[in-house]
Amino acid sequence: MKLWILRHGEAQAHARRDAERELTAHGREQVLHSAAQMLGEPLDSILVSPYVRAQQTAELVRKALGFTSELIVVPWLTPDSEPKYAMSKLPDSGHVLLVTHQPFVGDLISLLQFGHLREPQPMHTASLAELEGEWPLAGSMKLLSVRHPR
Repeated sequence: MKLWILRHGEAQAHARRDAERELTAHGREQVLHSAAQMLGEPLDSILVSPYVRAQQTAELVRKALGFTSELIVVPWLTPDSEPKYAMSKLPDSGHVLLVTHQPFVGDLISLLQFGHLREPQPMHTASLAELEGEWPLAGSMKLLSVRHPR
């Protein structure tokens, strides 16, 4: 199994609600830079947070990669989601991209890589992590790379 985890691009500082914050122009550029890192990689699905900035990020990636399947919106990829619960919801095979938020993203990577939450992975806006393993279980995946946009 291959798992990519992408933090959304830079978003507006304020909106009526946090979930409604949109990407900035710089954030869109960041996302396109990160999407370019995935060109040529096989991808089975894109799972995305219901928050606007994550949805915009996922749509930019989908278009940049020419990915024709629909985005799969899931409620367990928000900033305050529980990583252990989210891990139990991950597909158990394939090539999957998650588009989500900090602090959740750093905690999920730590859980998948080390089996605990004590070493969250630093993830800037539009940072892209690539993990690989037999199953998406705590401590069972290897972190292959983390790429930060310029």
